[in-house]
Amino acid sequence: MNARPDIDDTIALLLRRRSLPPQGMKGPGPDSAQIELMLTIASRVPDHGKLAPWRFILFEGAARERAGEIAASLLRQDDPEASEARLQAERTRFARAPLVVAVVSRAAPHVKIPEWEQQLSAGAVCMSLVIAANALGFVTAWLTEWCAYDARFRAAIGLAEHERFAGFVHIGRANMASEDRPRPALADIVTRFAP
Repeated sequence: MNARPDIDDTIALLLRRRSLPPQGMKGPGPDSAQIELMLTIASRVPDHGKLAPWRFILFEGAARERAGEIAASLLRQDDPEASEARLQAERTRFARAPLVVAVVSRAAPHVKIPEWEQQLSAGAVCMSLVIAANALGFVTAWLTEWCAYDARFRAAIGLAEHERFAGFVHIGRANMASEDRPRPALADIVTRFAP
């Protein structure tokens, strides 16, 4: 029960939502019905022109380790002197959370819909996925990091040339406390347009 009657459960969730690093996550992850529900919610975002300019890639089970091996292999190519600790960090990059959902932006030139709007729609998908997962009792982290921007990694994961990662949403159960970070003061970020 909320202390303020004007704050319902949805508002309370949005007020307390915060990220938790994947290394602070544990299983069990969402089951197939929960995944389907989260992805259904995530796909209900503003989408000018009904293009669905995004798609999902799920990393579960051994697929998480396979994606990490790809990342470690690319690091080794770029830095043959990389330490075993750095390589191991890459190998476990996608295995820290029980589920990682890649949101792939498929933004492309369109006669009416600017690519920027399509990219914003993919960002909205990521945020809706984060909120849905949190509403189901999971913790999340929306990350990109270097491999999201590496063309070789994108190709190895199966992205088309024009596709980009909008983010990797790591989903699991909390294995550690999550501290809130300072948020911007509204006085610093809000202006009113004068008539």
